Amino acid sequence: MRRRTGRLRTAAAAALFALGATLLAPPPIATAADGPEDSDYCQGQCADILPPGATGNATLADILASKVFGTHPKHSDDQLAPYGALASGYRSLTDDTLTDFFNDSSFGVPKDQVDKVTAPRDDVTITRDKKTGIPHIKGTTRYGTEFGAGYAAGQDRLWLMDLFRHIGRGELTSFAGGALANQGLEQEFWPQAPYTEADLQAQVDRIRDTNGARGKQAMDDAQAYVDGINAYREQSKNGRYFPGEYVLTGHVDAITNAGEIQPFKLTDLIALASVVGGLFGNGGGGEVPSALALLSAQQKYGVEKGTALWESFRERNDPEATKTLHDGQSFPYAVKPAEAEGTALPDAGSVTAEPLVYDRSGAAGVKKPAQEPVEAPAKYRKLEGLFKDGVLPKGAFDPTQHRGMSNALLVSGKRTASGHPVAVFGPQTGYFAPQLLMLQEIQGPGISARGASFAGVGMYIQLGRGQDYAWSATSAGQDITDTYAVDLCNTDGSPATKDSVAYRYHGECVPMEKLERTNSWKPTIADPTAAGSYRMQVFRTKYGTVTHRATIGGKPVAYTALRSTYRHEADSIIGFQMLNDPSYVHDAQSFQQAAQHIGYAFNWFYADSRDIAYYNSGLNPVRNPKVDPALPIKAEPQYEWRGYRPENNLTDYTPPAEHPQSVNQDYYVSWNNKQAADYDSAGFGNGPVHRADLLDDRVAALTAEGGVTRASLTRAMSEAAVTDLRGEDVLPELLRVLQSEPVTDPQLKKAVQQLDSWRRDGSQRRETAAGSHTYTHPDAVRLLDAWWPLLVKGAFAPELGGDLYKALTANLAVDESPSAGHGPTGAHAGSAFQYGWWSYVDKDLRTVLGDKVQAPLARPFCGKGDLSACRDTLLDTLREATGKTGEQVYPGDDSCKAGDQWCSDAIIHRAVGGLTHTAISWQNRPTYQQVVEFPAHR
Repeated sequence: MRRRTGRLRTAAAAALFALGATLLAPPPIATAADGPEDSDYCQGQCADILPPGATGNATLADILASKVFGTHPKHSDDQLAPYGALASGYRSLTDDTLTDFFNDSSFGVPKDQVDKVTAPRDDVTITRDKKTGIPHIKGTTRYGTEFGAGYAAGQDRLWLMDLFRHIGRGELTSFAGGALANQGLEQEFWPQAPYTEADLQAQVDRIRDTNGARGKQAMDDAQAYVDGINAYREQSKNGRYFPGEYVLTGHVDAITNAGEIQPFKLTDLIALASVVGGLFGNGGGGEVPSALALLSAQQKYGVEKGTALWESFRERNDPEATKTLHDGQSFPYAVKPAEAEGTALPDAGSVTAEPLVYDRSGAAGVKKPAQEPVEAPAKYRKLEGLFKDGVLPKGAFDPTQHRGMSNALLVSGKRTASGHPVAVFGPQTGYFAPQLLMLQEIQGPGISARGASFAGVGMYIQLGRGQDYAWSATSAGQDITDTYAVDLCNTDGSPATKDSVAYRYHGECVPMEKLERTNSWKPTIADPTAAGSYRMQVFRTKYGTVTHRATIGGKPVAYTALRSTYRHEADSIIGFQMLNDPSYVHDAQSFQQAAQHIGYAFNWFYADSRDIAYYNSGLNPVRNPKVDPALPIKAEPQYEWRGYRPENNLTDYTPPAEHPQSVNQDYYVSWNNKQAADYDSAGFGNGPVHRADLLDDRVAALTAEGGVTRASLTRAMSEAAVTDLRGEDVLPELLRVLQSEPVTDPQLKKAVQQLDSWRRDGSQRRETAAGSHTYTHPDAVRLLDAWWPLLVKGAFAPELGGDLYKALTANLAVDESPSAGHGPTGAHAGSAFQYGWWSYVDKDLRTVLGDKVQAPLARPFCGKGDLSACRDTLLDTLREATGKTGEQVYPGDDSCKAGDQWCSDAIIHRAVGGLTHTAISWQNRPTYQQVVEFPAHR
């Protein structure tokens, strides 16, 4: 990180999960909790928001009315406006006006704000407030409390939960139809967490049997939650107020009500947890494409120079990277050994991806399946083909892609106006309708919390607030997945080939386990895709599931992915149970102890009236210190994880003291950046320019001035949320090169002036006024969007060569601007600027300019290091960019006309059911977000 505090200090003054495995022996649970009226220590200074709205279910009549008249069920879209308004309203924000953009998240519901009270059992009530309609669940027994949570989840997210349990089980097409996007979604997810029913049940049993009283309570809570879902499922089916998507996908008849909504069971929660954890809590993997990039570099430059070049692009432990722990703390993990052993690089040209799909029939066997529309009853004709493109838009999810999720800003009480810590934080989980998360308050024996939970696994609040504390998380992404190369063999003793389905384990030839899932579908009202079927097949070994095949020294091998959280998808339920228990979490240390029970890779943050704290969770395996975890490893005993037990995927884990952690640093920021020095990055892209800089520079300036308030910290977050990272942190160097000599060409001179004016004005993608749908510097934004991919290729490809450039971009995409639908998160996703070549461009240009660069790239690229030649390259690519029309830069899609810059950037909630919502202006901020400042403590 290179500080830019001079400019940003002025700007600031002016503008101003998921689920993993148990690490510690859990203590006994509490048996009671105070009522919400007596136990809220935030005193009106906690707020939150989650768009588009609390209501996520829609009956068939609701869906039809939405399509015909544009109406929406109550509380299904009422949070869109205040959430979207912050993009233009943040500059005049004060503590008093925070509730124009957030909702009071105090416990309970004032009597005059009660809208509806439901009592699904005698021992629990579900109170809905008038303003937002979120469920406030209050039970007198533990079972009743959790039953109520499940019942409320059914009320708000029944269709979504059903959809995602089928995604987790690899059964989406059989459930929702054979549209190509549905096929793609289940083919992306199921190989990441393939299980048999016995595997899923074994995970339930392990949680119950190996975690003492807390494990038993967790599974009792989960069963009560499932019972509540099923109670609502049955009642809504019999009462004909169930989600209308069940009719449209052929599960229930609209006229006779014949059909079934399948009951939920505990193993469904494991399947749901695997989806959530795979999307947001995984880390590492990708060693095969990384190895291919290394081989390409070695082929071009030789082994020594090629390896040095690959290492410089890998940026494992870049000294210039922004770190959450910025006081010099070191937490060595997954570090590169001085002399690596056991590395298993493939022979050049030998790698092939493992096939997944077999036995295609009917529509599954063609690239463009035929459509066979099913005629709906006359009054529902407008709903025909509702899911013809899939129940989720293509590219909405891809667990194989790295995803940047969530941010956090926390300031110590020593630097705030009140003397109490201030936090603005939340998960960045994308935008869906209904949302993957649901807001709820749960009050009962041993539970007292309000916040967000992923639908279907919402027994406890996963991100939110307790009685006198709040917590949140960001995806950490540290390396908890390794790739092993297993030697192939045949059990009959014949010579092995790349297609062999047995492998050597500790000297014996053992058969791989074949996991299969067969899906079939037929046309429905919603999805007219013609009937078809196929079989998915994954081979599982004691070193994980097979992902690729290759040869090493001419001998056939299979590459496998071994994830430490595999077979432990829901073990983190223990940690979340603790976070919801007011008798357990009472200060920063007890919070960190609870977070230690969460096995997925997350950065956890905490704030109360006295302290702020941080802890990085994850089942970090203890490796042989001589292996290089960034590359494939030989599947031999000496290179296995220490203490590895393949039958249940258990191993030795790094102790809690070795995880990055801190209490009361002056401030913390996280936006999926590097945690601490020597905590090596699991993938490419953690260099000197990172979107976390947008937060770090602003919060550093605020804390240096002191007197931080909830409003000023929210303003800092909001300003970062509309700022173009390339414009703020790389454009200055680009302009220095261009302006190293006078620009005489009139067209280029105008372009340079437009870019410089935008830079001086803050490099923001912000409307001229709320609702104008026009940016303040539209031409400069368009220029940079057009120029960036051209300048990267122009500067790097000539020296790298086509093959190596392609191999490196396979590991790290060039761009992730809001409108770059080709990026890891797809279009209209909000999240932007996490993955791109900004650090490479920055380091290279500073080298060309003669600036100091720590850990520079192994060789200069732009103009081969010559300033004049680099300038010519940038001018040539800028000239090409100026020739691109708005229609070419923003080609349009199903939601936007070609050339519509604002719409191309805009956030669009991706329909996961029958309701759609209007677009809102782009913001790069958490989906669910809290603003908290506790003035008191128990």
